[in-house]
Amino acid sequence: MSCHEIAALRLGLMSLLGRDDEAERQHELAELAGAADQPGPLAATVAARDLAGLQRCFAAAAAELETRVSATPASDAQLPYLRTLVVLCKKVELDLDRHVAGLGRLYADLETMHDLVHEIYPPAEPADRGDNRLASLASSTLLPPRPPA
Repeated sequence: MSCHEIAALRLGLMSLLGRDDEAERQHELAELAGAADQPGPLAATVAARDLAGLQRCFAAAAAELETRVSATPASDAQLPYLRTLVVLCKKVELDLDRHVAGLGRLYADLETMHDLVHEIYPPAEPADRGDNRLASLASSTLLPPRPPA
C-alpha cells in the first residue's frame, strides 16, 4: 500500500521550500514507485514550480484518487484503505489551501505595514535631506517626547 498523493505533495513541497535532503527525497520517490515519471497529476505535483501550481496539481491527484476509489469493487480488500486515503488527501488539501491563504495574507499585511511606516516616516523632500531626521522623528505624535539631555 502506498500514499502516492502524499508522497508527491511532499516532493513538491521539498522543492518549493528549498529542502535538500536526498535521503528523504529517495524515500518519497520509492513510495511513488515510478509514478513520478508517468504523465499525470502526481508527476505534476512533484514538479510544481509555485504554490498555486502545487495546489492545483494536488487537487487533481486527489480527484483522480476519488475516481479510482469510486471504480473499486466493494469486494476489494484495499477499499477501506483507499477510502481512508481519500479522507486524508481531502484534509491535506484543505490544510494546504489554508496555509497558502495565510501566506497570501502575510504578503498583503507586509504591504499594509510598509505603507504605515511611510505614513509615520514620510520620505524626505529632496531639500530636506540634510535635516536632522532624529529631531523630526521625536516630534512625531506616535513617539513619546525625548527627555531633556
